[in-house]
Amino acid sequence: MKLSKEARKVSRQLFKASFIDGRLDETRVRAQVQAFVASKPRHYLDILKNYHRLLRLEAGKHHAIVESAAELDWDTRWKIEQSLKAKHGAELTTDFRINTGLIGGLRVQIGNDVWNGSVQGRLDRLKAELAAA
Repeated sequence: MKLSKEARKVSRQLFKASFIDGRLDETRVRAQVQAFVASKPRHYLDILKNYHRLLRLEAGKHHAIVESAAELDWDTRWKIEQSLKAKHGAELTTDFRINTGLIGGLRVQIGNDVWNGSVQGRLDRLKAELAAA
């Protein structure tokens, strides 16, 4: 079912009210959800689903997933983490994973943004360029 304009508007209002000093506040989110569920306005489940989506997208902006073909040493991890925090803010959390399909290099995802510096990514780009030519 398509989300109505009113449900979208209410979920955005809930989302905007979830911030204190520009940061998402977990206690405020919990209180708003409890009060909202208790009042049960029209289409409240659709509103809560969209609110959850907005919260998930916001949380994703502050979490980095770094994939590499092999295990990274602690010094390299620390340098990558500090570089990402300098660029995206000190509240950024980092998760390091191994992805053997990358062949070599790194793939970093923060929210919806992906930086692919892997060998596999370069090969895929070359293949796409050759197919387009």
